[in-house]
Amino acid sequence: MNARSDAPRFLNLFQIRFPVGAICSIGHRVSGVILAAAVPLVVYALDRSLAGPQAYARLAAALATAAGKTAVVVLAWALAHHALAGIRHVLKDVDVGASLGTARRSAWLVLAVGGIIALATAVLVA
Repeated sequence: MNARSDAPRFLNLFQIRFPVGAICSIGHRVSGVILAAAVPLVVYALDRSLAGPQAYARLAAALATAAGKTAVVVLAWALAHHALAGIRHVLKDVDVGASLGTARRSAWLVLAVGGIIALATAVLVA
């Protein structure tokens, strides 16, 4: 058996063009993983913030660093995108906005609003 001559010889992920719905869906999965991974950290941060004034001050100082601000912005994006994309998926499951044009518009809307919320968070924590 010979391989087809037109079979790809390499996979360049930068040449693949995903539809906007796929990007939104992948973002939904990525944001879900980020949120699930962040649960223990957020619970720990809440515990530390309630441990007393000194612990609260240390947590506030940690969140004031560049890494802390980045974490807050990423979590804000993940929460916003996951919630909006989840609502989009549920609506599509009940055939609301399931047509191709509406699905594309709703995917763009989810991506845009998630980005706007992340940008607004970045401005607020700056």
